[in-house]
Parts: sequence; C-alpha cells; structure tokens
Amino acid sequence: MKKIPVRYINAVPKDPNYSEHFIIRDIQDLLAGKDMVQELHRHDFFYMLALKKGTGNHEIDFTSYEVCDNAVFFMRPGQVHQLALKAGSTGYLVEFKADFYYPHDKVSNQLLRKVSNMNHCRLDDNRFKKLVSILTYIFQEYTDKQERYQEVIKANLGILFIELVRQDNKSPSNNVNPYTQERLEELLELIKTHIANHKQVSQYADLLNLSPYQLNAITKGTLGKTCSALINEYIILESKRYLLATSNQVNQIAYHLGYEDVSYFIRFFKKHTGYSPEAFRYNFK
Repeated sequence: MKKIPVRYINAVPKDPNYSEHFIIRDIQDLLAGKDMVQELHRHDFFYMLALKKGTGNHEIDFTSYEVCDNAVFFMRPGQVHQLALKAGSTGYLVEFKADFYYPHDKVSNQLLRKVSNMNHCRLDDNRFKKLVSILTYIFQEYTDKQERYQEVIKANLGILFIELVRQDNKSPSNNVNPYTQERLEELLELIKTHIANHKQVSQYADLLNLSPYQLNAITKGTLGKTCSALINEYIILESKRYLLATSNQVNQIAYHLGYEDVSYFIRFFKKHTGYSPEAFRYNFK
C-alpha cells in the first residue's frame, strides 16, 4: 500500500534562514523567473500562500481555485493539494509546525483552528496591504534573526490570523461557544485517526464521553450536518486522495480504510460520488 506523497518542513534544503519549525519565503525569489508546477501531495505542517500578484490554479482537496491577486490560501497538515503558479507571481509562502505557534496556548490553538478552516479567501486592496505589511515584518525578523525574533514572529502570526478570521463572516462556527467548537475539533481529529476502525456515531460519542444525541447536536449546530454525514464525507475524501495521488488498487484502498468487503466499498463510493472508484480515477486523474 503506497502512501500519499508527504512533504516535510525539515526536508526543505537548508539555507541561512532555515528553521525546523518555521519558514517564510518570498514568492518571487522562490519562483526565480520560472513556473511552479506541483503534483498532488500533502504536508506535515501548516501552509499559507499569500499572493499580491498571482496567476495559475490551486486545487485543495479536489476543490479548484483560480489563483488571482490579493488571494490567500491556508491549509492544514494532511490536506492534499496541487499547485500551478505562473512566473511573475509575488507574495509570501509561510510554512510552520503546529508546535511553533501554540505549544501550550489554548486561545492561540482555537484561533489557528478557525483560520486553517479557510482554505481560500480573497481580500480587498486595503486589507491585503495590511496583511502584506505584517508578512514583510515577519520576513525581516526571520531574515535578521535578532534576539527573541521567534517570539516577535509568533506575535505577528497571531495578528495575521485575526485579520484573516475577520474575513470569514460566513462560517457558522464563528458564532458558537468555545466549548462546542472545541468538541467539534476533537471529533474531527478522532475521525481522521480512527476512521479505519470506527465508522459509527456511537463509537465517536463514546470516545468523547457524549451521547450520540449530544454529538449530533454539536455537528448540526456548528456545521449543519449529522455526525454520520461527517464520517461519510471523510471516508469519501480520503478515498479520493488515495485514488488520485497514488497508484494503489481499489481493493488496497478499501482495506486501508477498513473495508473487508471491497464490493461494499465500491457501492458506498458510487452512492456518494456518482462514480465507481475506477471511473473516478479515470475521469479526474
């Protein structure tokens, strides 16, 4: 069973500005006058691409976005994406490990959770200028590495994230209480970790010491979906990731996701996508 290609922050070639937990790079320098074309892969770190000028296409978990000016892309570890970025694009690329930003800080944790749910947003000129000024300051601190520069970077990341969350007025989760949001995030992490063995709402309710009714109230109140729908969505998403990012056979993917009966997995996938796994791979790869 082949794994989806993963890029690690510590695999980036070392340079004078290198860090194992945080990197910021100037897009113009990174492109060096050439187009960037990346195949499907995932990261073990948070990823933010802020483009002052940009042309190309960015696909995140099979949602395609046109790259344009004043655009921000933000991804969580584990998400699958592919990027085509044209030469001449400008802005910043920020990559960091979770423990760099919030090792023991619950408030910062919640802020990062909110902003990392925004895979894409486009800002007006004034707000993007504010964002770029923060990123430029972070880039200078990262380059100069003066005393306690990492603390300065973390503080400015917090300001940056607040600015981005202000753009996300449409998200229903912004209006829920912190406890409910925290339990939802715990659920989503549990689904990622246990999906091969746990596919029933009652199993996740037990892990969270909640009743199935309470758990469904949380998911409906925050996302407008049942817990069962969230479980099914994640199974389909992970299936798509493996179908398009690897050459694994359908039966291997089914077994990896905990399905002993491959024919049942095929029916399940077709019910939710309209395609058999093989047809999906053929049509979209």
